[in-house]
Amino acid sequence: MTTTLVPAQPPLRRRARAVRAERLDSLTGLRFLAAFAVFAHHFTGASPTGGVAQAPALFPYTTIGVNGVDFFFVLSGFLLAWGHRSGTGAKDFYRRRAGRVLPLHLAATVPCIWVFHAWGGVPFDLPSFLASLVLVQAWFPGVVPMFPGNGVSWTLSVEAFFYLLFPFVIRVAYRLRTRTLLCLTGAGLVAMWAVNWWAATHLSPFYCEWLMRHPLGRLPEFALGLTLALAVGRGLRLPLKPGVLAALFAAYTVVYVHRNAWCGEAAAAQLGFTVRPLAALFSVLVIVAYVQRERDGRRGWLCTPVMVRLGAWSYAFYLLHQTVNRMILNHWGRTPPTDLSVFTLLGVASVVVALSWAAYTYVEEPARRWWTRRQCT
Repeated sequence: MTTTLVPAQPPLRRRARAVRAERLDSLTGLRFLAAFAVFAHHFTGASPTGGVAQAPALFPYTTIGVNGVDFFFVLSGFLLAWGHRSGTGAKDFYRRRAGRVLPLHLAATVPCIWVFHAWGGVPFDLPSFLASLVLVQAWFPGVVPMFPGNGVSWTLSVEAFFYLLFPFVIRVAYRLRTRTLLCLTGAGLVAMWAVNWWAATHLSPFYCEWLMRHPLGRLPEFALGLTLALAVGRGLRLPLKPGVLAALFAAYTVVYVHRNAWCGEAAAAQLGFTVRPLAALFSVLVIVAYVQRERDGRRGWLCTPVMVRLGAWSYAFYLLHQTVNRMILNHWGRTPPTDLSVFTLLGVASVVVALSWAAYTYVEEPARRWWTRRQCT
C-alpha cells in the first residue's frame, strides 16, 4: 500500500470507489470495549456519591468511560464513509439507517417507562418523551428531564442529525483533497475546544451541559472519522501501534482524573475543555491503527469470534445497560465503596450481555431482516 496522499483530483466516481466496503472485525470488537467503558462509567458514577457501586481501585479512572460516546461518534463517521457506495440515494440511506437503529431503540425504551418513571420516580413530560422516541431530544434545550425516555438514547439523537447530513456531506468530501479535509477537520476540533471553553465560562451549568450534547457540537467528531476513512481509502498510512496508543491514553487518563490536584487552576480547566477533542483524536488513531493491521492480514484478539459477537451485541448492550443499573438502584440502592464491587460490576455486565444477546437475536436482527425484505419488495 502506498504511503503518500493522492495528489490529483480524480473524477467523483473514481474517488468514491477509493474507499472499499471491507468487513473490519477489529472495529466490531472495539465497539464492545467502548460500550463497556460507558457502562463502567455509569456503574461507578461520575462522583464519589454516584453510580450503583464504586470500587476504589477503579474510581475515579472509570469516569473517562463517558468518552466512549466520542469513540462511537468517530467510528460512525468512519464506517459510514468507509462503506459508502457512490450513487446511493439519500432516501435509500435513510431507510437503511432507520431499519438499523429504530426497532431496538423503540423496544429498549419500553422497560424504561416502568424502571425510570413508574418505579424510579423520574419526572415525566410527554412532549419530551415523544421527542426521545423520534430521536430529536438532544436538539432542543427544553426537554424534561435532560435525558427523557431511555436516557442513553441522547447519543442516537446526535447520530440521527449526522445521518440527515451524511448523504450531502459525503458528496462534498469526495471532491476535496485529503489535505483540505484534514485541515477542515482539525479546525473543527479546535472549534470544539473553543466552544467547550466558552460554554463553561459563559453559560449556566444546565445550558452548558445541553450544548455539550447538541449535535452541532459533536459534528467535528463525525467529520474526523469520515475524513480518516477517506484518507486511508485513498492511501494514507500512519505509523501507529495500538499498544503504544493504549499506554499514552492510560497516562493521559491518570493526569486527567487528577488534574485538579496535580495542575494549576488554568491548566486543570483546559484539560477539561480539551477532553472531548482529544478523546476523538485518540479514537480515530486507534481505529486507523486496527484498520491498517487488519488490512495487512494481522488479525488479533479483537477479531476473535467472542469479540466479534460481543461487538455485534454492543448496540443492545449500550441501550440496555443503564436500565439494568437503574433497576439495581431502585431495588437495592447504592452499596458502600469496596474493591469487591469489581465483581459486582462484572456480574452485572454479564447479565447485560445476556440480555443484549437476546435483544440482538430476537429483536434487532429479525427487525433488520424484515426491514430489508420490505425495502426490496
